[in-house]
Amino acid sequence: MTSRYEEKIARIRAGQYAKGDFIIADAKDADMSGGVNTAGRRRDGAGKPVGVRTRAEFLAEIRGLIDQDVVDIMLLSASNVERLQEEGAFAKSRVYPAFRANDTTDVWGNVRHGTYRQVPSIPYRGADLARARANLCLYSVTFNNDAAADVASLEAYRAFRREIQQTDKKHFLEIFNPNMPLGLGFAETGQYVNDCILRTLASLTRAERPEFLKLVYNGPAALEELAGHDPSVVVGVLGGSGGTHRDTFELVRQAEKYGARVALFGRKINGAEHQPSFITWMRRVADGDVGSEEAVRGYRSDLQTLGLTPDRSAEDDLAVTEEPLKPGL
Repeated sequence: MTSRYEEKIARIRAGQYAKGDFIIADAKDADMSGGVNTAGRRRDGAGKPVGVRTRAEFLAEIRGLIDQDVVDIMLLSASNVERLQEEGAFAKSRVYPAFRANDTTDVWGNVRHGTYRQVPSIPYRGADLARARANLCLYSVTFNNDAAADVASLEAYRAFRREIQQTDKKHFLEIFNPNMPLGLGFAETGQYVNDCILRTLASLTRAERPEFLKLVYNGPAALEELAGHDPSVVVGVLGGSGGTHRDTFELVRQAEKYGARVALFGRKINGAEHQPSFITWMRRVADGDVGSEEAVRGYRSDLQTLGLTPDRSAEDDLAVTEEPLKPGL
């Protein structure tokens, strides 16, 4: 069975992108960022948080979203993709499984009492490419305008590319914003990251290049600049912090408008009161059927129908709070 992802990425690469081809990935790889708390909040019958999910509950949520068959990619840790593959969770689904291939130290932010984000990102990769049970994986790099740290990250990426060439797997490349303060605003950060990306890709032959990019949305100008520079590079955005539901839907809208063709959201989906409904409205925004404000109202109406209590008031939920989104309104 051909996945929707494979069909969509083929059309995008052929310059045939059309309504409905925007790729949505659910980034359920949070367990690689920490421990107990990464599975998200358990909710009672009314949708109210009542503690932290166990791994079993987290996997149950993922199975439900695979069965819903709306997202295009399900990104997991190698251990969880193995578990779900053994159960046959993807056997009858057009959702494409993927796994996180590396977990740099700046990703370890959910380790309780940890201080890993207080130093420049250090490369680390625990997943065994030969054993992982998916053909697509994510590799992440963080540039910090620190020559020694950035060279170490790039050398680790080069070693990864050599290893993955020996398998039948492909990868997409995630580029985080610097995890150390550089004294730059989001617009300047976007310019810095764009130049780091293009400088990195310039060294790669076609066979080595990632399937697509995943990066922080640093505003419309930065995204439009990168997406327009080289049509052969497929650009995607990551969801980032939780924010409001309007932030989520507005990010999807702006990402598509300014040239991204992929969105990979983790916390924004995992923290929703009802994930299947939330994803449905993300899909409608990505397809241009509704705007971000209408999506918030529609999602909240779904919650009311389901008898679930929203986490925020309507006024709060309709607010755009993330600064990079405001220039694109």
